[in-house]
Amino acid sequence: MPPICRFAPFLLPLAFAVTAHAQPRSLTDAQRDAFVGSVQDKYQVAPETVLALLAKAKYQQSIIDAITRPAEAKPWSAYRPIFMNTARIDGGRAFLAQHRDALKKVEAETGVPAELIVAIIGVETSYGKITGKYKVLDALYTLGFFYPKREAFFRGELEQVFKLAEEESLDLAALQGSYAGAMGWGQFMPSSYRAYAVDGDGDGKRDLFGSLPDIFASIANYFVAHGWEPGEPVALPAMRSGAGAEFVPDGMEAKYSLPDLAEKGYRPREAVGHAANATVLNLDGADGREHWITFKNFYVISRYNRSPLYSLAVYQLSQAIADREDTAVTP
Repeated sequence: MPPICRFAPFLLPLAFAVTAHAQPRSLTDAQRDAFVGSVQDKYQVAPETVLALLAKAKYQQSIIDAITRPAEAKPWSAYRPIFMNTARIDGGRAFLAQHRDALKKVEAETGVPAELIVAIIGVETSYGKITGKYKVLDALYTLGFFYPKREAFFRGELEQVFKLAEEESLDLAALQGSYAGAMGWGQFMPSSYRAYAVDGDGDGKRDLFGSLPDIFASIANYFVAHGWEPGEPVALPAMRSGAGAEFVPDGMEAKYSLPDLAEKGYRPREAVGHAANATVLNLDGADGREHWITFKNFYVISRYNRSPLYSLAVYQLSQAIADREDTAVTP
């Protein structure tokens, strides 16, 4: 915040009104030097490269505004229709039909269902139509230095994007993505791009912007790396009995046996067929309370986005795309 002129006290009300909406938008020399040194030490990116690109980064208030009102803050009754609608389902079915061979190849190699890969692309970017309007450099710069709530995470992503640009020959100054700095059809953050992106078409590059084989293989690889179990359940509608308080788990890890959950009043509406650890999800649906039993694969989906609403929307959309309407309906 710039100093207020001490010999013009009549300007104080105006100054406070302005600065209340105008947080600092540039780095101090100490911040800049520390960041450049960190990128050099961790990723061996030349300081002159980092400095030249940092000079192009701009604070964007619209990015702060966007991250403070995410869709995941909505109740399930309002969140679900964003993705479970005719346009999104029909679009997914058409996309799956168009790219079936490539998707089924990835499914055969990884065990990750083709419809799940399509659902991720559908939820993230409407099947590649909306990949983001923000400059990635601006997004990560803004959140990494001017969003205290998660600045450590985003500053780390800003560091990694410099190395990513070097590794993948990306024009970082022109790169566009989401308000959070996620990129490509699958909306990978820089650290995830570096860790999980794969070369699906064998051209020696990992292109999550224009190569569908790379995009499909990379999304599947993300799930495999986080423990996807082929053929195992994701989520099932549950019946709840008993008049006591709902069971509220302390996370999304599938760490309870089905008999344990039955003792807590939760039973799947259809038989699982074998022993499996699970947990419970209670939601406010359009027609009242909904209860779900979720398994390890649900937790794996949640590594893509930590919101249980996101994971359930992706799963339900995948089932609708695969034309398994019975498992896509709201319980």
